[in-house]
Amino acid sequence: MSPEITPRVLVADDQAHVLMALRLLLRQEGFEADTAGSVDEIRDRLQGAPYDLLLMDLNYDRDTTSGCEGLDLLREVHQRDPLLPVVVMTGWGSIDTAVEAMRRGARTFVQKPWENAALSRTLRREVEQGRAARRAHGHTAREQEEARAIQRALLPAPLAALPGCDIAARWSPASAFGGDFYDVIRLDRQRVAISIGDVCGKGLPAALLMAHVQASTRAFAAADASPAAVARRINRELAARADLGRFVTFFYAVYDCSTRVLSYTNAGHNPPALVRPDGSVTRLTAGGMVLGPFEGSRYEEGAVSLGAGDRIVLFTDGMIDPADLRDQEFGDERLVDLVVRRRGQPAPAIADAALDEVMTFAGGRLEDDATVVAIAIG
Repeated sequence: MSPEITPRVLVADDQAHVLMALRLLLRQEGFEADTAGSVDEIRDRLQGAPYDLLLMDLNYDRDTTSGCEGLDLLREVHQRDPLLPVVVMTGWGSIDTAVEAMRRGARTFVQKPWENAALSRTLRREVEQGRAARRAHGHTAREQEEARAIQRALLPAPLAALPGCDIAARWSPASAFGGDFYDVIRLDRQRVAISIGDVCGKGLPAALLMAHVQASTRAFAAADASPAAVARRINRELAARADLGRFVTFFYAVYDCSTRVLSYTNAGHNPPALVRPDGSVTRLTAGGMVLGPFEGSRYEEGAVSLGAGDRIVLFTDGMIDPADLRDQEFGDERLVDLVVRRRGQPAPAIADAALDEVMTFAGGRLEDDATVVAIAIG
């Protein structure tokens, strides 16, 4: 423990003489000690200042030994600050309660009456381990934030576009790392490639595979390949690495503004919705199975003619799977209906409205990455 940083300990007990004795002991041992005599006072202290450790009794109602007040508080403390070391104090007859406290997040327990030297050693050990955990957590958090910034930088901004073709995308990862990706690649003066995908799983492994698939898509698109050929080549790459154990849903399209034709292939992805000016909807389903499981998978290619006022929305599972407090999913139908209602709006407004409505529906809680790409034909 760094000698120049005095460890701060909050001591909580409903008996004044216990608080006084512990405060004197801890000050003699080089700790800075604050005290609290009730559950409400503990909450106030923890909200008002940071501590290196909480040393707490479990009983705060007179003539009770159940420890219910302390156990309930312990859960609350652990939810607020899971890295705060908590040491509980218990009498000889309530060891079972102390064990339950450890199940709820306490680091260890000491018995009353305590032995001064042993208590001091225990608190110093727990403070040092708690500080080490906070340092490690801070380092990990910084690495995750840097990785998230890199991942965001890999996504295109601004998006490439063509005359008469407005494209906007929104991406909201559910964790530090996401498995969703999208891309818009200007192929030449008349054509643009648009892709969206979702790697199964979450976290760093999904993000790494996402970056690989995105890079492969760009490489194969640069070779002037058709949508079906791009899907076949990426699939062969993934299937050749069976140890990855993951698959990818993928949609890839090329829009030619000279012919106003969108050619595409759909490898097991959520079918994008093409909304016409009259509100009719066509789903873009032609393609094949997800990328990765089988090297020889074949992919069909579809084509649709587009006209002024057409809107297309591409999206991942995170846009339709979120549930509200009644456990009702947002759903594909609700998303498509939103696009139909807003079909007269530009692409950025549609993308913003779609993500905002999903977030509001889910109460701001996403369990999966949410990505939406909106295309408006002028």
